[in-house]
Amino acid sequence: MPGTYSANAFTLAPASPQAAAISQLFVGTLIFLGAILALVTLLVIYAVIRYRDRPGAPAAQQNFGWRKLEIIWTAVPTLSLAVLSVFMVRTMIASDLPTADAKPDLRIVAHQWWWEIYYLKTGVVTANEIHIPVGKRLLVDFRSADVIHDFWVPAIGRKIDIVPGHPNRLWIEADRGGTYLGACAEFCGNEHAWMRIMVIADSPEEFAAWMKDQAAAPPGPTTAEEQRGLAIYRKSICINCHVNSVGPDLTHIASRRTLAAGALDNTPQNLAAWLHDPEDFKPGSNMPNFRLRDDEVWALVAYLETQK
Repeated sequence: MPGTYSANAFTLAPASPQAAAISQLFVGTLIFLGAILALVTLLVIYAVIRYRDRPGAPAAQQNFGWRKLEIIWTAVPTLSLAVLSVFMVRTMIASDLPTADAKPDLRIVAHQWWWEIYYLKTGVVTANEIHIPVGKRLLVDFRSADVIHDFWVPAIGRKIDIVPGHPNRLWIEADRGGTYLGACAEFCGNEHAWMRIMVIADSPEEFAAWMKDQAAAPPGPTTAEEQRGLAIYRKSICINCHVNSVGPDLTHIASRRTLAAGALDNTPQNLAAWLHDPEDFKPGSNMPNFRLRDDEVWALVAYLETQK
């Protein structure tokens, strides 16, 4: 069952100044083009009625040119495109602020098929969910671990390509709290459709609390079931992938809202189903099936649920 999200993620509901600039250009262009469509439609209807064939009407006469009309229909579209170009350039400037002289706050590394997020000032590492404080602009450094990806959260701002070997930068911010859904917008392989990302805009106080929790070590296993799960985690070499960026960092997995980059809501039942057979939910993913017994799966779930 796909992961669910509470926020409106559409371009028509911008949550940042950058996204608002894009939305205004989109709406303005839509209205302008709608007016052209209406004008052309009315002219066609007028011509059909005014110049329709009638009984006894003389044969139509061919008109071989009307310079004034030709100048008008050339000048008006040219002027229209010039006006749209001015608004387009203004939107480009507003939605893509300079980044050269600033140090990045976050680094996002795109993988097939998940997102790795580093908070560079605190050392916090997470996956698939970006927390940001409301009202603060953050500079993101984008990198790819494999192929070309594209980061796009419509309510937050413009798309940005992520090309291997070519770091790219973009400012992101939110002017109101909420959860905003995004995705990879460049086809990148089998599970491109399930390479989702969420931007969670918290109040400054909530963000500070979240950052403090993420920077702290999660509690260790206490029950026998949790300790058995830790042993299975180590024995099944899960740790080899999940501490070396082959798979998402699991240090605080229990505090995240989704699993497998948005493919599942993060519940114990869904986590157990995912561990039992990853291919059933995300075919072609790089998560191996260790063919664990049911009791081993639930022990592993018990351990991972402590990672908050």
